[in-house]
Amino acid sequence: MSDKKRQVKRIFDSIAFRYDFLNHFLSFGIDHYWRKKALKLSGINSDSILLDVACGTGDVAIRANKMGATKIYGADFSHNMLKLFNKKSNWIVGRNVQMVAESIPFKDKSVTNITVAFGVRNFYNIQQGFDSFFRVLKKNGKATVIEFRMPENRFFKALYKFYFKKILPKVGGLISGDKEAYTYLPESVEEFDEKVDLVKLLKNSGFINIKKHSMTFGIVQVIIAEK
Repeated sequence: MSDKKRQVKRIFDSIAFRYDFLNHFLSFGIDHYWRKKALKLSGINSDSILLDVACGTGDVAIRANKMGATKIYGADFSHNMLKLFNKKSNWIVGRNVQMVAESIPFKDKSVTNITVAFGVRNFYNIQQGFDSFFRVLKKNGKATVIEFRMPENRFFKALYKFYFKKILPKVGGLISGDKEAYTYLPESVEEFDEKVDLVKLLKNSGFINIKKHSMTFGIVQVIIAEK
């Protein structure tokens, strides 16, 4: 297991029991809107077969179910996250599996939609992960990536960085008991935003009709790509 894989698994296993509360608390509840809007843009409905990668405790799946989807699979590298998801998702027609995005144990062309919310930063090989997405999606299927980014507006960027680097690690660390987890988050977002071009990587994997949407003053991006 690589150092990054080991670090990511340890962090998310550690904070799983406080993950939902902290997500909603630290985002002031706006994370509900991000997921809902992204799924709406993806066209999720009763005919969808959804694979939610880096599913965490299942918030995307729960929202998708409210929008009509019933065939939903959750996948995450953290066993503790999946345990909590299973407690919340006994209504789902599907199964939750422990896996990494780079090696999805699904048949080719088996799902209509793949979502990954705030998890791409934690992939150890993003290109390989997107290649896997492309393989398991049916023709005309869609991959939806929800991810943090640094805002372009200078004033808001400075405010955002102050909150992300000074406030969030202290509050998150205090409540979760794991300061490293909430130090890793802002550091990984800034580095990711500087070095990674998600649209280019999706194109490399074969995706077309790639559309990028900006939300909440540019702190969140939603990218939807079609097979």
